[in-house]
Amino acid sequence: MSDNRSGGGAPTVLRMVLGKRLRQLREQAGVSYEDAARVIEVTPLTVRRIEKAEVGLRIPYVRELLHTYGVPAAETDDFLSMAREANKPGWWYKYRDVLPDWFSAYVSLESEATVIRLYEPHYVPGLLQTHEYAAALMHVGFPNESKEDIDRRVALRLKRQDLLAKPDSPAIWAVLDETVLRRPVGGAEVMRAQIDRLIEVLDLPKVRIQIMRFDAGAHPGAFGPFHYFRFGFSELPDVVYTENLSGAVYVDQPDDVVAYLEVLDRMSVQAEPVAKTRAILGELRKEL
Repeated sequence: MSDNRSGGGAPTVLRMVLGKRLRQLREQAGVSYEDAARVIEVTPLTVRRIEKAEVGLRIPYVRELLHTYGVPAAETDDFLSMAREANKPGWWYKYRDVLPDWFSAYVSLESEATVIRLYEPHYVPGLLQTHEYAAALMHVGFPNESKEDIDRRVALRLKRQDLLAKPDSPAIWAVLDETVLRRPVGGAEVMRAQIDRLIEVLDLPKVRIQIMRFDAGAHPGAFGPFHYFRFGFSELPDVVYTENLSGAVYVDQPDDVVAYLEVLDRMSVQAEPVAKTRAILGELRKEL
């Protein structure tokens, strides 16, 4: 997954999981790419793409592959049911006109993660933004877009926040640079409301926010924002997301992911303790 995804349909997390399961089943059965390809009359490349979730899970193909791998009928039926579910577009599909493919993958990961840790040096994370704050950012980021498209981008961002109200919502641990809270996005009134929102989400049992003060000095995350995801599927590795102007990089190589996780751990020690966050936010609000 360690690539820049700037084109092609973004897979759902379930499709990624099933692709990895198909690879595991093939390897356990001792079947090569070439032999699997002959069974379903495709190229070995197509089998690879199925396992990497780069294409949809065609049910006849999956059924034949499972039979070839010696999977019992009852397990095959369960797998095919999950494959049909995995082929359904995510809830975000209706926003595809304003959602680039490289970010569709992010929304899928976010929706299925059990843990989300992140560092943000510039702006409040999308999951915690108010409507007005998000709209102000969208107007700056997409100055030539119509009001309708801006409204749809904001609606998508706010829809993502439904995640916070789910019974199985992920644990969210954010380290925010002090710059995030001092940058006057949308003006003083918008910033006051945004800080109020951050204070409000501190009451959620699975949300932790730390502030990296200016006087903390240099820190290991100064190279830019990044988000770390952990999942409840053994087949899916931890993933780190970083973004650039025209796309994103999804990192899942263990050594690379561990390096990011170590940075987050070091930053959480260097930042102000979670217990102080509410007071810091209150102080900053008074300055507006």
